[in-house]
Amino acid sequence: MHTINVKTNSRFDIIDITEEVRKCVFEENAESGIAVIFTPHTTAGVGINENADSNVLFDMKNAFNKVVAQHDNYRHAEGNSQAHVLSSLVSPSLTVIIENKDIVLGVWQDIYFFEFDGARNRKVYVQVMKQ
Repeated sequence: MHTINVKTNSRFDIIDITEEVRKCVFEENAESGIAVIFTPHTTAGVGINENADSNVLFDMKNAFNKVVAQHDNYRHAEGNSQAHVLSSLVSPSLTVIIENKDIVLGVWQDIYFFEFDGARNRKVYVQVMKQ
């Protein structure tokens, strides 16, 4: 298993981790198979989305903030309830296909780490399973 260390810069941050995942697959010398990407944090997640237009990430942040208010009548006393709710909308894990020693993504796709309670140092684990 590989560990990717992610340093987030703000309370709500979206970080491209595609190249780090590719490096994990390369180091395993996997011709084909799958890679499972997982973050063990309850206020973060991982996902796949568009990489060509940075406005998409901006729009995602705006939409998330409209769907889940930062300050509401939350009962959780730590002040990060929005982060817990948002992380339940983004999965803590995802699986990508490996073919020809690389991850298979669409032309406009990259893998992102979603931070909802930063800035922090976070971990993402990558488990490569060869076919």
